[in-house]
Amino acid sequence: MISYHSCMSIQTLTENYKGVFDGRLGFGKKPAVLVIDFIKAYTTPGAPLYALGVVDAVNATIDVLAAARAKGVPIIYTKVLYHKHGLDGGIFVQKVPVLRGMVEGEPLAEIVPELPPAPDDIVMVKQYASTFFGTSLAATLTALGVDTLIVTGCSTSGCVRASAVDGMQYGFRVIVPRECVGDRHAAPHEANLFDINSKYGDVVSKADVIAYFKD
Repeated sequence: MISYHSCMSIQTLTENYKGVFDGRLGFGKKPAVLVIDFIKAYTTPGAPLYALGVVDAVNATIDVLAAARAKGVPIIYTKVLYHKHGLDGGIFVQKVPVLRGMVEGEPLAEIVPELPPAPDDIVMVKQYASTFFGTSLAATLTALGVDTLIVTGCSTSGCVRASAVDGMQYGFRVIVPRECVGDRHAAPHEANLFDINSKYGDVVSKADVIAYFKD
């Protein structure tokens, strides 16, 4: 009997998904940029959540935000904050206790200095993985007439993926510039980019996004 894993070693993932999970959404007419949890906790060496892949993604996002602002594209940031007792984190902070340190006044909970929000940008606070869960994000995007959501941030396997899934479910064209999202390890990063591109949105280069803004 040929095992599932043996079959997958013979047939590449791309071939396996061809004609089934290889559709493209493309860019729409009205974009917004989502900057998910680019906070110091992920970019400060020695911090429990530090990830070099996130540092690289932060640096790659600088040009994207500059191009978005030059075009007048709305930019929405998110960061995670909990009350000191952590009860608003529910099961999530029980599963990932390190998140309980993300409280008001904690320097690691602040947005990275490389990507400072501008006065007209929106900063939303969330407690769970998806940027849509328990926030006004969907209503805000709808009120702005947005149809295309450019997703940057971290982590690829967590909040980025969860937000991509919900973004699609709320009816937005989800676009992920691959250089602008990061994770702790290359394996979950690449696996989740593959899944997002297959089922929930389009994974593109940041050059594609910048060119879209300049059109």
